Amino acid sequence: MKNTGKLNLKPENVFYYFEQLAAIPHGSRNTKQISDYLVSFAKEQGLEYYQDEANNVVMIAEATKGYENAEPIIIQGHMDMVCEKENGYDIDFEKDGLKLYVDGDFLKAEGTTLGGDDGIAVAYALAILADEEIAHPRLEVVITVDEEIGLLGAVGLDCSVLKGRRFINLDSEAEGSLWISCAGGLSGISHIPVQRVEGEGEKVQVKVCGLMGGHSGAEIDKNRANANKLMGRFLYGLKKKAEYALISLTGGQKDNAITRECTAEFLTDSVAEVKAYAKELQEQLREEYTGSDENITFEITEKGTATAEVLHPTSQEKIVFYLQNVPFGIQKMSGTIKGLVETSSNIGILRLDRDELFASSSVRSSVDAACSALSDKIEYLTEFLGGDYEVQG
Repeated sequence: MKNTGKLNLKPENVFYYFEQLAAIPHGSRNTKQISDYLVSFAKEQGLEYYQDEANNVVMIAEATKGYENAEPIIIQGHMDMVCEKENGYDIDFEKDGLKLYVDGDFLKAEGTTLGGDDGIAVAYALAILADEEIAHPRLEVVITVDEEIGLLGAVGLDCSVLKGRRFINLDSEAEGSLWISCAGGLSGISHIPVQRVEGEGEKVQVKVCGLMGGHSGAEIDKNRANANKLMGRFLYGLKKKAEYALISLTGGQKDNAITRECTAEFLTDSVAEVKAYAKELQEQLREEYTGSDENITFEITEKGTATAEVLHPTSQEKIVFYLQNVPFGIQKMSGTIKGLVETSSNIGILRLDRDELFASSSVRSSVDAACSALSDKIEYLTEFLGGDYEVQG
């Protein structure tokens, strides 16, 4: 039986299920609802299924006639997506589904990421399981959670229910290619304590925006700028031009997304110098990133005279030092496979709280030792500045 969704795309069943999935909130760490949807699907199809405490789901379809003695096949994808949105677009990713539309040859989501990674894999798996005409061996469909933040669902998966030894993972960005491996990764999180003092001056907001952004794995080799790193560069250069005292700093929502925007607020008595330097650096960066990220913009907003709790000068120096030195981008290319990024890092989340700077980097490598060494580098930097470091994933 074929199902036709509102978009009327082909193959019908695949895109029908993709539309169903897109209507359900399913960002990382918010997978209960979509996990339950998969369980409901399995029940409707009369499939054997397992749902664990983490919300991983395994669905099993026994072999069709003539394939009873064939080896089982495991088909795997993940149900969580990276939730990013355009500035000003109104959506609550915890509660709202996506609004899909067709733009030429592309399927897109209005104002947000699409979730094709890895919703299309889940849709394909459901379409296969629902199709009564496809001949197949025993199929074991494994849909895991929280892949985007460190393969957390896969780590905790109970594999004892699986009989298959042949495994197909449907999570590649390259159409028509079959991959035999992928990079490992972790989230390296820095907590750097800060002290504050009372300050007074002209309050200024600086926003770095207009960046392309992208996935910290798939787009890390495209020479795209990271707004958190650019803010560090701005703050370091500004201290040579004018005195200022930081109030707040925030950039990014996911450590596996190249940060598109970063905002800082500070007090200063040199607004004109701030504006002049922002214009100067903007021109330099647009030239530097010509062809890959040439719309980099520094927006300056004056907020009038104010008093505020600002960073103590020593704490401010630590924060700027961290931003200038924390790794970003390609750290090493493969020596054996041409064009392969072996090791990379992306500082995707930055948040200055009252008592600490919180920063989270996505560290990736296809070589375990290199991944550990890069994580150690961030840890050493963090500890050098009096902070604590933790690894997740």
